[in-house]
Amino acid sequence: MVIDEIQRFPELLLAIKVSVDEDPRPGRFLLTGSSSLFGLRGAPDALPGRMETVELWPFSQGEIDRTPDRFIDEVFARGPEFRHESTVTRADYAARIVRGGLPEAVARSDARRRGRFLDGYVQALIDRDVRELARIEQAPQLRTLIRLLAARSATLIVPGALESDLGLSRPTIARYMQLIEEVFLIKRIPGWSRNLGSRATHAPKLVFVDSGIAAQQLAVDPHALLRPGQPFGPLLEGFVIAELARQVTWSEQVVDLYHYRDQNKVEVDVILENRQRQVVAIEVKAASSVRSDDFSGLRKIAARLGDDLVAGIVLYTGTSTLSFGDRMRAVPVSALWQAG
Repeated sequence: MVIDEIQRFPELLLAIKVSVDEDPRPGRFLLTGSSSLFGLRGAPDALPGRMETVELWPFSQGEIDRTPDRFIDEVFARGPEFRHESTVTRADYAARIVRGGLPEAVARSDARRRGRFLDGYVQALIDRDVRELARIEQAPQLRTLIRLLAARSATLIVPGALESDLGLSRPTIARYMQLIEEVFLIKRIPGWSRNLGSRATHAPKLVFVDSGIAAQQLAVDPHALLRPGQPFGPLLEGFVIAELARQVTWSEQVVDLYHYRDQNKVEVDVILENRQRQVVAIEVKAASSVRSDDFSGLRKIAARLGDDLVAGIVLYTGTSTLSFGDRMRAVPVSALWQAG
């Protein structure tokens, strides 16, 4: 039995629980919905231990281009021998960021997508899905919060930093952020540490699930995004992290996705760690050239991890794979969906 939009009828969960307990054969129910089941207001604690959850992200770039999307598996398998050559330009990357991966958005022209669809999509999330999860007293501030978060894409976010901009209390902002995560608009990437001492921060990094929505909230098109002073770098980093988060759901390597920052402000944009505690560390750079200094955070992680570091990768908008020393490589961003 397939039940769509299960979040609209949480009272069904107790009946499903009874049926599953009486007949525990797997696959008897498929529940789909546009918000997190356990974030529902008044939902019974009915199905833990009785269900598997699969997150369906927007299309990946490989799904759009019909290419492999095997970067995670390839880089863990090949380590510093990983190579990729690219013909994708900075303008192409800007266009991909602004397009995003929502199926309905990909199917529309640029003008229609930017004109009404993405704004309407966000408003529908607020009017329908968020209101199903909780009573919202300050709906206009919720829309403002989404814009503020878009302007802080791929950064560490704490609710207290937004109090003055929104005129809301810290607990209210934290609650609203939880709600927009429950409807899959944003994703918080946890901080990483592995016995590296108390200096590692566990504050999460925020990214938008769809880069097209983030770009729309900032009112940038592909041409504007390439101009000086525009948020190309943060949006590219969020785009890369979201692409990796998609691949985590299907890669043969079972990996967890983190970011790293310590109290000395040593930062690494992405940490991929598998069950053998091997790590691929990734930095994202919007430039089409790379300097040795761009590997400073990766080298510090390498010194601490030793042989457990498979590779340190700087993903950049250039065209060639370049070596920067032991296990350190600069690789074009398009390797994410063209490798393999």
